[in-house]
Amino acid sequence: MSAWDIILAEAPRFYTWWNLRFLLIAVGNTLIASVAGCGIGYALGFLLATLRLPQLVPFAPVRGAAILWVETFRRIPFLVLLLLVFFLSQFAQLEAPLWAIAVTAVALRMSALAAENVRAGFETVRLTQWEAALTMNLPGLTTLRRVVLPQSWRVILPPSIVHVLSMVKETSLVSQIGFIEITFAAKMLTQRGFSALITYGTALILYFCISWVLANSGRWLERRLTLRPTALTP
Repeated sequence: MSAWDIILAEAPRFYTWWNLRFLLIAVGNTLIASVAGCGIGYALGFLLATLRLPQLVPFAPVRGAAILWVETFRRIPFLVLLLLVFFLSQFAQLEAPLWAIAVTAVALRMSALAAENVRAGFETVRLTQWEAALTMNLPGLTTLRRVVLPQSWRVILPPSIVHVLSMVKETSLVSQIGFIEITFAAKMLTQRGFSALITYGTALILYFCISWVLANSGRWLERRLTLRPTALTP
């Protein structure tokens, strides 16, 4: 039988209400792990990048701690980081749900990636603009919000969108701890007697749809933020 014949033969039995409901739950879990984890990680990464600014944080040990955090979690493979979070939570007897472990691992990974993206964006703004804001008696955080950030978004957003899409696909690894996401759901359906062609083909379509929606949302946000006028021109 050809691949198309296999899909046509199994489709009525595969695309039932219960299987679709199971897949939708897996999609929701994937979104929880990726979107929530990336959101928390990006907020933490923004904080880490801000702590590395000598204009705002003159204390070298604080900047060094932020650098150590970023360099550490950038170099740990995501699967190893996920297993570390999983076994550390068990060792500490936290009894954390699997979704919380997945979100934590994604957030830790994303915090390091986002911190580097934000740092690169900050560094595109000339130092003279910080000095000009200082002569105008603008507080450091106000300078960051009104002068630096409007000029940095065009550098920060494109790689950030790429990393978010990458993390959506890397959430397939959280199936290693038993978390039911799209890949794990496809595996379970395959074990129920369906061919891998239709189960993983459906998983591929679901990943594509999620990535397509997130990519277009990111492009829309990029257009909205980069078209805003900047406070000072470089």
